Parts: sequence; C-alpha cells; structure tokens
Amino acid sequence: MKKLLIVTCLLAIMGIFCVGCPGVVTPVFGAIYTDARAGVAFAQNGTPTKTGEACAQAVLGIVATGDASIEAAMKNGGITRVLYVDSYSSHIVVISKYCTIVHGN
Repeated sequence: MKKLLIVTCLLAIMGIFCVGCPGVVTPVFGAIYTDARAGVAFAQNGTPTKTGEACAQAVLGIVATGDASIEAAMKNGGITRVLYVDSYSSHIVVISKYCTIVHGN
C-alpha cells in the first residue's frame, strides 16, 4: 500500500511538470532555454521610423498575463501605418515570454 501511494505521488508530480511548463510560440524551441526572433508579416514597402512592442508572459503555465497583440504594439509605438511585424520569444525552464514588434510610421 505504501509503494502504491509513493508511485501515485511520483506520477502526479511528473504529470504536473509535463503540463505545467508549456512552450511559447517560436520558430524553434528549446525545452530548457529559448531565445528566438522571427518575421511574422510584411505589409508595405517603406522605411519605418517607429517601433512598438507588446508582450505577454506566463509562469509555470499556470498564470499568464499581457497583451501581445499588433494593436497594443502599434499603440505603444505611436504607429498608425504598419510596414512589417516581427516576434520575439523566450523561455527559461518555467517562465515564457512572447513579444510582438511592429515597425511602421
């Protein structure tokens, strides 16, 4: 009976670790560490004069906050015309972050 309890507890702990640390949207993913940038969209030709960034983050896959929308990035950068959009993602064991970076005028 004691062995069954120990095995059950170990399986529950392993299950928590498997679902508690989801990855972040990224072109490549490292289970322990990720630090990557990627192009998301290209809208128009031109030279951008402004950049805006908006981020969302998660801890342990339990709590997630933030607004990483293109609209929020445009507002943060004072942008009215989007030229192109990039993204940045990072993940360190239990903390994930995703940022949308808008370039425009």
